Amino acid sequence: MQKVTFLIAASLGLAGCGTMPNNTSMYSVHQPVVERTNYAIDLASDGNGIAFADQKRLNEWFDALDLGYGDRISIDSGDGYGNADAARDVRAAAAERGVMVADNAPATPGVIAPGNIRVVVTRSQASVPSCPDWSTTHENNYRAGNHSNHGCASNTNLAAMVADPEDLVRGRDNKRLDSNSGKAAVNAYKTKTGGN
Repeated sequence: MQKVTFLIAASLGLAGCGTMPNNTSMYSVHQPVVERTNYAIDLASDGNGIAFADQKRLNEWFDALDLGYGDRISIDSGDGYGNADAARDVRAAAAERGVMVADNAPATPGVIAPGNIRVVVTRSQASVPSCPDWSTTHENNYRAGNHSNHGCASNTNLAAMVADPEDLVRGRDNKRLDSNSGKAAVNAYKTKTGGN
């Protein structure tokens, strides 16, 4: 009887090991994930830009998408040469909504008919899909691991607050970065302090 009791106790102890935290680092295993969605519309060009009826369609489409900060608009002509007049009309419609047009368009399915352009709106959304995670407990935490939910609150809040989710993917370049700016500050300091 004692052997049976010991085996049951040992098996229950081993069953509890499966719920122990495995992450012994200070990093969270739950990281924000950025998903991109492309919306596309094909518009006819009349040789002087976008045809009048399609300009109306474009504006209504932009309004329906509720364009905002972080949305990226791009133009694909299909032939690789572009249509400067049609691009001008798209840029004007985008500027009214405070959104700039990107240089390169993402690949989209389907063929663009000759004389048409495709306007693509790329929208990104950040989330932490694996949170909350209550799969582990701290009972019998012999490895001093972090709880499975560790980092969920911080990373979910970061994903919710970031203005442009693309910044989580590649960051943002400082286009005004000047390698001489630090040198100028040091020279100004030396001039002011007498070179010491």
